[in-house]
Amino acid sequence: MKTEWNLSVALSNLRLFLSLPFLCLLAISLPVMADWTNRQAAIMGTRITVEVFHPQKIFAEKAIDAVMDEMRRIDKSMSPFITDSLLSSINRSAATTDVKITPELFTLLQTAQHFSELTHGAFDISFASAGFLYDYRNRIRPDTDKLSESVDTIDYHNIQLNETNHSIHFSKTGVKIDLGGIAKGHAVDRSINILKKMGIKQALVTAGGDSRVLGDRQGDAWKIGVRNPRDQNLVSVLIPLENTAISTSGDYERFFEEDGVRYHHILDPKTGDSARELQSVTIIGPDATTTDALSTSVFVLGRKKGLALINRLPDIDAILIDHTGKLFYSAELEP
Repeated sequence: MKTEWNLSVALSNLRLFLSLPFLCLLAISLPVMADWTNRQAAIMGTRITVEVFHPQKIFAEKAIDAVMDEMRRIDKSMSPFITDSLLSSINRSAATTDVKITPELFTLLQTAQHFSELTHGAFDISFASAGFLYDYRNRIRPDTDKLSESVDTIDYHNIQLNETNHSIHFSKTGVKIDLGGIAKGHAVDRSINILKKMGIKQALVTAGGDSRVLGDRQGDAWKIGVRNPRDQNLVSVLIPLENTAISTSGDYERFFEEDGVRYHHILDPKTGDSARELQSVTIIGPDATTTDALSTSVFVLGRKKGLALINRLPDIDAILIDHTGKLFYSAELEP
């Protein structure tokens, strides 16, 4: 077993939790103890949850402050919706000039390129070249001509990184990038590292569908529920975890339906349209940057290719829910 949890225990306990309300990926908290401190905030376009154990309440609050500050810092740099963010500057200018960026963002872009190579383009941050044409809240999608034109600019090979001066350049006009498939995982990892440096040994940090747990929860595992993609009041799998990251990508996060077709935010870079073979992908691994990127990748790849990829990777496990609602597991998680 690669990950620190027992699937048979999780499945046997599942019936006990089917009536509990869940969001897309939610830690199931045990009764609150005096030395636990938690807080939530809306940052990076999602709900941030931080829970830490420390006997000194003031110190615990200080630790959570540090995490929230880090989340806001990353959002200010990497959000495509903040006009003066570094990412927005890249999208405005990188097709006409080299844009110098921070070492942190440069390294994250290199990591994104790694996952693009690993998945043969299923993970591609230039999906935003088509993604910006969708408005899920207002039920807007591009027409066939606009979509076809934008798909021509989706190709991670168009993103050129210069390691000498930490700059980025787009080799084609019309390219846009979005770090929605990796930035929240990166922020979770940075936050966990901050807590470690402060001496925190037990904690949970969640950013939307991306979570990482530090230690256990006072002798018991953290319990993470993966919601039923078609009913937020049901959980499909309950997973006990320690010192592990977990990410879920689902077609229920941002979507609308039109003529019986669901248009959601996880786009296939080859078509610019929503990937529809799966409803949900959960990846369990050592760090949230990896699980975040792989949950998106496997969703696009589909069941067979996605599980084949996961089964080749060390220390990575997956739980998939297909378009019919059927559960599938990577090799080491097969019940």
